Amino acid sequence: MEYSTLGAATQAPLRVSRICLGTMTWGEQNSEADAHSQLDFALERGVNFIDAAEMYPVPPRKETSGKTEAYIGSWLKKRGKRDDVILASKVAGPTEVMAYLRQNPDLDARGIAAAIEGSLKRLNTDYIDLYQLHWPSRSTNCFGRLNYTHSEKDGVPLEESLEAVERLVQSGKVRQVGLSNETPWGVMQAKRQAEKLGWRPVVSVQNPYNLLNRSFEVGLAEVAHREDTPLLAYSPMAFGSLSGKYILGMDKPENRLNQFTQFPRYTSETGVAATRDHIKLAQEFGLSPAALALAFVNTRSFVGASIIGATNLEQLEENIASINVRLSDEQQAAIEAFSVRHSNPCP
Repeated sequence: MEYSTLGAATQAPLRVSRICLGTMTWGEQNSEADAHSQLDFALERGVNFIDAAEMYPVPPRKETSGKTEAYIGSWLKKRGKRDDVILASKVAGPTEVMAYLRQNPDLDARGIAAAIEGSLKRLNTDYIDLYQLHWPSRSTNCFGRLNYTHSEKDGVPLEESLEAVERLVQSGKVRQVGLSNETPWGVMQAKRQAEKLGWRPVVSVQNPYNLLNRSFEVGLAEVAHREDTPLLAYSPMAFGSLSGKYILGMDKPENRLNQFTQFPRYTSETGVAATRDHIKLAQEFGLSPAALALAFVNTRSFVGASIIGATNLEQLEENIASINVRLSDEQQAAIEAFSVRHSNPCP
């Protein structure tokens, strides 16, 4: 396994595996026993980084809300390995659909205070290593929106949210702070506020990134480098579509995009055309489509970790092993040509 460092050397940095175990299927597609097996399997292979959220599993439902964190918590209680893992979770932004999450479903001080207490209880721990704002309170271009349209309805100011998380850092409930689904402005604003007020600076940004969606590179990749705020790449397999299973005859009714049709991001005509081209490229390289998709993300210089997800141990084994795949200069050039032919087909 390879490892990255999140945070400055003087501020309790986190040494995280460059493969992060994503958990959003736990409690929906995966049982508690499945979750425990995945955790055991991943740790045996050097994965120490686990990413969750108060709203998981996905798709969010009142009936399953919080199960993901609870499954991690029951594993921690059973195994006693809290010091062996770097545990990340996220506090949800404003939402009417998930008003059941807590009394204040937004990123104000009361909402964040309630969210952390709920997560700590479910996770069976007294601190979270990396606590992330799941999405902005303000209206901005995230979740598939490339073009920015300004709105004066800014929601809870980012500074207020960061101040609330800083209190958690000071109390010992949080070690490091991260952002998610953020823009270059949001990351730089957070950096400025931390420097100005002496707060713990954000150490990462968790955004989507894969061969079908390279929008992070447009403005955030330079920020990631120059501001020491690496990307934690979610959906590196584009919801599993880059495995090729929906095209190569390995499709099953229980596969994610068949069960949950409310996630059409990677099933558009342009997305399917790009995926077919990706499969052809992988065959030319002598790699599985999954290995190529993950190797591409793993080898980006601005990526701190790739957040993988799996519904069985066979998938998990291949995904973890992708850290050992090296791409030649010629293969890198072929990938860039691919991205010219298919420029962000699924942002």
